[in-house]
Amino acid sequence: MSTGKGRGRPRKDPDRLARWTPPEGWSRLVAWVSPEEKKALKHVAVDAGVSVADLVRALAGGLAAGAITHGELLGHVERGRDVMEKIPTLFERDDRFRVVDRPRAECAWVFEGAGTGTEKLDGTNVRLTVRSGLLVRVEKRRNPSKAQKQQGIVDGWYVDAAEGAEDKWIQAAARNTDVSGWPDGEHPCEALGPRIQGNPLGLEEHRCVPFNVQVPAYEDVPRSYDGLRDYLATLDSRFAPGHLAEGIVFHHPDGRRAKIKRRDFA
Repeated sequence: MSTGKGRGRPRKDPDRLARWTPPEGWSRLVAWVSPEEKKALKHVAVDAGVSVADLVRALAGGLAAGAITHGELLGHVERGRDVMEKIPTLFERDDRFRVVDRPRAECAWVFEGAGTGTEKLDGTNVRLTVRSGLLVRVEKRRNPSKAQKQQGIVDGWYVDAAEGAEDKWIQAAARNTDVSGWPDGEHPCEALGPRIQGNPLGLEEHRCVPFNVQVPAYEDVPRSYDGLRDYLATLDSRFAPGHLAEGIVFHHPDGRRAKIKRRDFA
């Protein structure tokens, strides 16, 4: 009498057992990742609306086609990972990274009615320094490494954007931005455009939008889970009419911020 393990219950549709055949010349890439890394990949894939496999292929395809350099890719990965940490999302998330109707404690001020809702722009965080209506410095945000965070360094800082290929789209956005009417000072901005973060607003050129000057504000933004879900489903961008706004960032007078995106909801 055999003591081996049985084959188990047969599938209802045996034809589904056929394996997918990759195009000629394709090969399989296998990598072992930690639970934290797997979670990060899944989070980005969910936000992008693709599978993890498609996400990896898109990154590899961009590198192969020269659409992005390895330096740019690393910079975007670091920025994309840390952007999720620097502005808290209004609600807690489930195991699929979708928000649930459970407000986060640190965002209680939003549900109490404080702060102003502004359009969330999906780009790259930069800082432009202006003197007498002229652009004199372009910086990009640098976030602490894992080792630095373990040493207690939590907040990010700005470093000069390079003139070469690594930061060419940031520099292009800065050059295309009219700062002649801006007051003297350092202006945190969102760099946007065709080659930045997938260009969800369909912009035809790169530019920077200063948080303290031009980011569109919305009146009477709902402050509940159901209200925000329904509101964001049809919210038109004030910055690029005809495109859905990515989400809302609430700004408290004391500098605190909290965000919610349309894609955060199931």
